[in-house]
Amino acid sequence: MGHRTINPESLPKPSGFAHGMLAGNMVFLGGQTALDKNMKIVPGGIVEQFTQAFSNVLTTLREAGGQPEDLVNVTIFLTDVEDYMANGREIGRIWREMANSQYPAMAGIGVTRLWQEEALIEIQAIAVISER
Repeated sequence: MGHRTINPESLPKPSGFAHGMLAGNMVFLGGQTALDKNMKIVPGGIVEQFTQAFSNVLTTLREAGGQPEDLVNVTIFLTDVEDYMANGREIGRIWREMANSQYPAMAGIGVTRLWQEEALIEIQAIAVISER
């Protein structure tokens, strides 16, 4: 069984990485920051960046044939854990709006910086596409 690279045309063209890899019914979703299609981090704070980064993850997942409920593991890298926690209610509301109220295994990890200097968040995930 081979692997298939998943690079949605609506996301910035990757260079040196893939947005996702489909291996069997598993999708490994590469870390997504809040880049828009113009390769710019969206303006605003952690809430706006979470929305864009999570949208990028879900775009890749859907391109692979999956849905948000197929997420089994999500890792969120944060440059300011306290800011994320202070906005947790709003971020939770956005999560439910985008992915319903099913939550996968998750981790939040504080880091000193991300690839794009202005990025506040990066989201990486694994999904198992269930038969429908």
